[in-house]
Amino acid sequence: MSGQALGGALLVIGDVVTDIVALHANALAPDTDTAARIAFRPGGSGANTAAWAASSGTEVRLLARVGANSADWHRDELRVAGVGAHLVVDREAATAVVISLVDAAAERTLVTDSGAAVRLGRCDWDAALLDGAAHVHLSGYLYFTERGRQLAATVHAAAREAGIPVSVDPASTGFIERLGLLVFLAAVDGVGLILPNLAEARLLAGTPDQVAAAERLSARHGEAVVTLGAAGALAAREGTLLARVPGVAARAVDSTGAGDAFTGGFLAARLAGADLVEATEAGCRTGAAAVEVLGGRPPLPC
Repeated sequence: MSGQALGGALLVIGDVVTDIVALHANALAPDTDTAARIAFRPGGSGANTAAWAASSGTEVRLLARVGANSADWHRDELRVAGVGAHLVVDREAATAVVISLVDAAAERTLVTDSGAAVRLGRCDWDAALLDGAAHVHLSGYLYFTERGRQLAATVHAAAREAGIPVSVDPASTGFIERLGLLVFLAAVDGVGLILPNLAEARLLAGTPDQVAAAERLSARHGEAVVTLGAAGALAAREGTLLARVPGVAARAVDSTGAGDAFTGGFLAARLAGADLVEATEAGCRTGAAAVEVLGGRPPLPC
């Protein structure tokens, strides 16, 4: 994708999750209580990415699957965030839930019940979602079930036929390893932009060297942006590192959704005409903004 202004909508296909965020200042204590500040927040990697992109002024659509137990709440939250929500309501499975345990350093540990999210499949696809779309972003969580991989393949083929670029966020080293690295690599083959964090990049590229990982992934996909947390990000194209973009200073409260925020800001900037490095800088800004708030979504206007 060039840096030329593109216009058009961003279509995100992924997950909607109910986040239970527990901020605990002290280490978790076994066999007793640990004091925490606990909050319920709308979340999900795909939904968070969509919300952050929308907060940058981009037209965004989201396809996801939720349980009937909280469909109305999630639809309302996405609407208020400026996202066009296309939510398939599952009458058998509840909405996915993630318990995010956040320590005093704002680092989080996730406990996940995937619920209805992993039931999103090809039968939920509507090709009309591509009308007016300029970019498709697929959450990596799609690839960890057979039905999700079938959906991803269907969408990728339709986007390719329409000349619409596709990106993927690999989502989880643990789930990739459980699925099998070679299976995951085969499933994302042909995707033109990949947006892993450093651990994911090292796993996918087969090297501990962060620059080599970014370059290998960009040689395979065309473009790769590797996020480094507070240290910023690496941007590479066709096997060559273009830039090491520094992080933006932030007062970290909760790192939940910071990678999703980076992706949303990055894709919004790309759709507005930014080149790869400029978009990476925009992603670093939204990632920094995300760690300063509780939960994975941008703060709503008062």
